Amino acid sequence: MTRRLFWKILIGFWITFLLIIEGVWLIFTLRDAPPREHEIAQSRLVAEAQLADAAFALEESGMAGLDALLADWPAALRARFGLWGAGATLPMADNTLTREAVAADGSRWTLSYDATPVPRVRPGPLDVPPPMIYLGIIGGLVFSAGLAGYLTWPIIRLRGGFATLAGGDLAVRLAPRMGRRRDEIADLAKDFDAMAERLEALVSQRDQLLNDVSHELRSPLARLQVSIGLARQNPERFDAVLHRIEDEARRIDAMVGELLSLARAEAGPPPGDDYFDLNSLALAVIGDARFEAEPARLTIASNLDAGRVEDVLIAGDAELMRRALENVLRNAIRHAPAGSTVSVDITPGPDRVAIAIADEGKGMAEADLARMFEPFVRGAGAHQGGFGLGLAIARRAVLSHGGTIEGHNRPGGGLEVRIELPVAPT
Repeated sequence: MTRRLFWKILIGFWITFLLIIEGVWLIFTLRDAPPREHEIAQSRLVAEAQLADAAFALEESGMAGLDALLADWPAALRARFGLWGAGATLPMADNTLTREAVAADGSRWTLSYDATPVPRVRPGPLDVPPPMIYLGIIGGLVFSAGLAGYLTWPIIRLRGGFATLAGGDLAVRLAPRMGRRRDEIADLAKDFDAMAERLEALVSQRDQLLNDVSHELRSPLARLQVSIGLARQNPERFDAVLHRIEDEARRIDAMVGELLSLARAEAGPPPGDDYFDLNSLALAVIGDARFEAEPARLTIASNLDAGRVEDVLIAGDAELMRRALENVLRNAIRHAPAGSTVSVDITPGPDRVAIAIADEGKGMAEADLARMFEPFVRGAGAHQGGFGLGLAIARRAVLSHGGTIEGHNRPGGGLEVRIELPVAPT
């Protein structure tokens, strides 16, 4: 794999480091600061010492001794020294020091010395000291390599994780491989893990659904094959066998219809520019349920009957929500004992509305409550019909509207399903 980003970061930061060093050196060389006080004091001390030496040589050895002393001085120091005869007018400057001396032959002289600090020699812009060059090359290389590795190493891990995920391994996780990082790249790895977990759950649910569908279809298809075989072996029972085939065909058709409803619920509602009145929808569902509950002598009670519940506006698909309420209410009717009561209560709130549908049946085992909204899961009373898709459809419909749904056993017996939906803003 080509590590293009690594080399881009390495070379880019390395060059930047070198340019910073060169820029600092340019600022240093171009800055023309005046001599500092200690430099002036040091120059005066040197000037006084030079004058004292020259005066001593002149007094002890005359002009020959002074010339011998000046010959040992550097040219720059000799240029600062001056010798003046008695009565001469000296061109005095601000930093010029003078001293009177009497030569060995008795002549009088005045010695002068320019104590101006030696001007600094301004280096060229490319005359970078070797230590700074070494710092730029070695230090910049180490810093840039570390930074490039720090940034590209997790990206390489992310790329490998995506490749593994694309290869079909949905169990790959990247957050544990990020070490102790606490930055945006570590957050990206956590988001990747969340995506992988979601994909793994969806694929697992799909596989489980396909397995459940194949299992549910196997029985009616097997009965169809048996019926066809009986019709061929015994033509006299053709009418009875045909009636059996029609029943199994209707059963398969109903199951396919439930699966289509489940797929529609999973697809979610249309864009939220459609609104419906929850109370009117619930009253329509309760009216249909009362008609179906008459043979079992069940009573459908609701706080909507008194007309004291304020109207509730919901954004979403009215038909999909009607199907959800209908499935939950039918499930309660199916499990309620004859002569009992099924209640449907709506409690509006400022932001959300609660719908509670409860029966007086046996309830569900605690182990089944967590799975009651999964496809093809049946609790007690499964012998009464149904495919175990009704509550799964209800859950998908409620979730697609931004709501929640949960079930729990009532203290006095029976099951209560509670639905909460967000209220459309007015």
